Formats: sequence, structure tokens, C-alpha cells
Amino acid sequence: MFNKKTVKDLNVENKRVLVRVDFNVPLADGKVADDTRIKAALPTIQYLLEQNAAIILCSHLGRPGSAADTQFSMRPTADHLRTLVDVPVFFAEDCIGPIAEQAAQALESGQILVLENTRFHKEEKTNHPAMAKQLASLADVFVNDAFGTAHRAHASNVGVAGELPAAAGLLLEKEIVYLGNAIAEPKRPFIAIMGGAKISDKIGVIQNLLIKADRVLIGGGMANTFFKAKGFQMGDSLVEEDAVETAKDLLTAGGSKLVLPVDMVLADAFDNHAARQTLPVGDVPAGWRILDVGPETLKSFEKVLVEAGTVVWNGPMGVFEFDNFAEGTFGLAEIVANSPAITIIGGGDSAAAVNKSGLAEKITHISTGGGASLEMLEGKILPGLAALEDK
Repeated sequence: MFNKKTVKDLNVENKRVLVRVDFNVPLADGKVADDTRIKAALPTIQYLLEQNAAIILCSHLGRPGSAADTQFSMRPTADHLRTLVDVPVFFAEDCIGPIAEQAAQALESGQILVLENTRFHKEEKTNHPAMAKQLASLADVFVNDAFGTAHRAHASNVGVAGELPAAAGLLLEKEIVYLGNAIAEPKRPFIAIMGGAKISDKIGVIQNLLIKADRVLIGGGMANTFFKAKGFQMGDSLVEEDAVETAKDLLTAGGSKLVLPVDMVLADAFDNHAARQTLPVGDVPAGWRILDVGPETLKSFEKVLVEAGTVVWNGPMGVFEFDNFAEGTFGLAEIVANSPAITIIGGGDSAAAVNKSGLAEKITHISTGGGASLEMLEGKILPGLAALEDK
């Protein structure tokens, strides 16, 4: 259940609506290199246009120092948005202060204004009341549609929500409904797949999933730390030494719920063209490192996944950026995509892998937020969501 007001609960006709979007997109040569996140915001933007609202979009991009840094300008996102909508799109060279105020006042219903990067002001990340008030002064109502930053309490999502009537956008609502229901009321069996390099980033998530899920499948670099905890020699494999004791505790707590790879693809260097061998899980020979899960692991995972009612996947199975060590991740993407279960990909690298594999259309829901989806899977309250008005 979604218990927050959404944009459809607000009267936005002929009003200025400040929308916090997640336009934190990769740029190349001053142009948007991947517009997935911009397209994800279009349903909310189109709805507001249909309601004859004037739309003011704010977002951060990258990690600039607190000062204006042109390589992190939002201008390319405004240029790109023009190609996706057939209404005027303007750009303001600041997100607060006289420039932003004049641009907002001049904006008419049915037009869009993109503000400059909110992180060009250090007050954004400290959720400073003065910045929140200045942002709020630009508009009549506030809509948060940025799931990707909902786990951060910043001026442009939490602060401004305290100053204006505040509701969720359609993307934020969709994200919370899918990920929230997966945890609260999953169709069972509920299978979670955790990959990526580090356990330390995901300890709380794995602990919560061991309570909520029926099985937790582990792959990627984090599996190495579990192998080390089982006493295997890991050669040159990436192992988080600080997390070995934690991995031991998780193995004990997880019992048969926790499913590890059964074979491994090894390389003699961290290089796409390194020599390769596939071996059953055990001691890794000196000078070799695990870079992917092997074919037997995919078969064992598939046996679990074929029965699933709900599948949540976060993190790749190996170094999928190297074509020669991508088979585990892309093979798993295919198994998940062909599953009759409700399938949810938790943002970040796993979303990139599914998009790269061309199977995105067959997934029920691909999250736009890596960190935010992890915090939801951990059972945490997201500040950006909590700040919105209840229904």
C-alpha cells in the first residue's frame, strides 16, 4: 500500500510545480550519454503538462565541490529533454536566487524550466533551511519524483517538502510500491539475489533478507569473502578481510537459506584477455583470482529461481564490464527475465547489466536508484519519502 499523497491528489492547474527529479545522468562530450533516468520522469512531467501546470525541475548531477563547476551543469539535461517533449524547455543558470526567481516568474503553464545543479550550493547536502525556503519560493506545490536520492535528507527533497504542499511523483510511487511490496507482502517463494563486490555495503540488507526471503543467492565479489570465511585459500581474489567474521556470522544465521556459487571462473590477471579456467569452488591457485561464477552455479541458481514467486536482484555476478567474464551476470539476467515471477532489479550495476543484455523489457520493474533500493531492502525509512504528506 502507498500511503503518501501523489501528484494526482494535488490541484496543480495553472500552478507552478517544483519537481525534484533524478537527472543524475552520465555525460559524454557535453551530451547526455544515457537518458534512462530522464525518460523515467516523463510520466510525471506529461501528467503535469496535461493538468496545465508550469513545471520547474531541479536535480543534482555528479559530485561537484560546493561551487559551480561547469562539467556538472544541468544544461545538457535541459537540451536533451527538449528532444523528448514538445513544449518549451528553458534553463536557469542557478537553482536559487535572482536568476532562478526571474525564470520561475516568467514561466507559463505548459512550459518547463530546468534549474542548475542543486549541489552547486553546499547548503543542499546539509539540508539548510534557507536553501529550502529559496527553492520553495519558486513554486506553489512540490512533487518529489527522485527515488534515486530518497535515502538522502537534502534541501531539494526533504527541506523543501516542509515548506510547500508535498506529494510523490508517479515514478517515486511506482518504485515504493514494487520494492515495498516485495519486502512486506511478497508472492512466495521470495528469492533474493545479491552480488557486487562488497559485503560491507550490504550487511544490513543480507540480514534483513535472511529474515524476509525464502532463499538468498550470493554471487559476485562478495561471494569471495564468504569462501574465505569457509576457510578456502583465495589466491589473488578480491576479499574484504574486515568482513570475514561478519560473513561467518551470516553463514551461521543463514543456514540453508544462503546459497553460494558452486563453481568459479578464474583469471591469472585482472584483464579481459587474461588466461581463464573454470573450477569447482575450493582453494584458488596462487596467482589466480575469481572474476565470475561458472555454468554449474547458473544451473543451481536456475533450479531455485524456476519456482520463484518474487525475485529481487541487486549486484552483478562478476566483472561484467569484461566481456570474457560477463557470462555469469548475463546468464543470470536471462534466467531472471524468463522467470514467471515478479522480477525486480535494484538499480545500479545490475540494472546496467540487464539493460546491456537487451532483456529489460522482460523484467517487471527496474529500479532507478541503487542506494535507495538497498536501503528499502534493508527495511529503512527513506527521508525523502517520509517528508511527503500522508494521504
